[in-house]
Amino acid sequence: MPAAAHMLASSVLARVDDLTDELVRVINEQNPGYRQLNVVPEDDLWKSCHDNLERVLQLVSQDGDDAERVAQFYDAARATGQRRAHQRLPLDDLLRSFRIGGRMVWQALIAQARAEDEADTDDLLDLATRVWELVDAISSQVAAAYHAAERALVRADEQRRAALWEGLLQGRASDAAFAYEASRIIRLPVEGPYAAVAAEGRFATSDLTETLGRKLDETGIRSAWQVRADALVGLVSLPGRDTAVLMKTLTVVRGSAGVSLVVDGLAEVHTAYRQAVLALRTVPHDKPAVVCLAQRLPEALLLSSPELTGSLMQQWLCGLLDLPDEERRILVQTLASWVETGGSATRAAQVLHCHRNTVLNRVRRIEALTGRCLPGGEIPIELALVVRALPVLPLRRRS
Repeated sequence: MPAAAHMLASSVLARVDDLTDELVRVINEQNPGYRQLNVVPEDDLWKSCHDNLERVLQLVSQDGDDAERVAQFYDAARATGQRRAHQRLPLDDLLRSFRIGGRMVWQALIAQARAEDEADTDDLLDLATRVWELVDAISSQVAAAYHAAERALVRADEQRRAALWEGLLQGRASDAAFAYEASRIIRLPVEGPYAAVAAEGRFATSDLTETLGRKLDETGIRSAWQVRADALVGLVSLPGRDTAVLMKTLTVVRGSAGVSLVVDGLAEVHTAYRQAVLALRTVPHDKPAVVCLAQRLPEALLLSSPELTGSLMQQWLCGLLDLPDEERRILVQTLASWVETGGSATRAAQVLHCHRNTVLNRVRRIEALTGRCLPGGEIPIELALVVRALPVLPLRRRS
């Protein structure tokens, strides 16, 4: 019924302003999402209702076989979907308003047909099919535009959040304005004790960050987490200055994690982050663990001071570094056990599961290679320091 449809749609189109007023009223009454969220201004709602009603009525009167021409009439639907996504109106509320609009168009066309007595029952059935096919097609256009805009918003939010995290970890929170903006976005206080966490990135997932956040929330500790390319980073707002609960919670992390010393406020979290990364570096690759910097200060000291490390290794390990890998490994292990047992050959032999004389022979070999005397009893602090850090120091043969 192209002619009849065109005539009815044109008649209704002539009073589209009145129809728009009615549609806005009905949406406000029957679609509470608009009223409760209050994110769509009244003039915006009126204009989008007007434009979409106009397009639906124009489409009713068009020849549906010309797909390219019909597609031009979806512009209002796409614009509405995009705008509502930016306004954060839920898609369900938006699509409900289009169904209300479709029902109103159909009722207006029926009323017009009865007033003009121009269409029989079969024509009206065909018209009903046409109207609801158009409503479905337009709703699809709305949803597609909404989802595209939503994806763009998510990307923008992610980029903004990533930039914010970069700023925090680079010390920008010393600027009060940035600190308060960061506090609002990651929902953590500007002031108060903080600890930072750095964990291996290969195990970092959104499920892990949700688990950590939930478990800490349950203990009254607020936190924010960011998955980066090489690590999982956490900022933890502590009720006090004790990290015991945090350390216990981090046992759910696969692999290793480092926890910083406690710092004061968001302005200092960049320092805490560097400390957490340093603590993570003190964990041997073959022995995953969750450690805090306070427990790993000797290792951290050497790792953060290459000059000091090189000097101590030259003084105490120089000859050992020239040995083949297997012999070097055995002698380094013996040296570590000797230091840890306070220079006791008997206790070192028990640790190494060998004879006491074997330990003494290896100690003499180490002394010959290094030119240093390995005393029993009190161990030199420099030797104790370098031995404690041995598992994380680069023990490569010299070229």
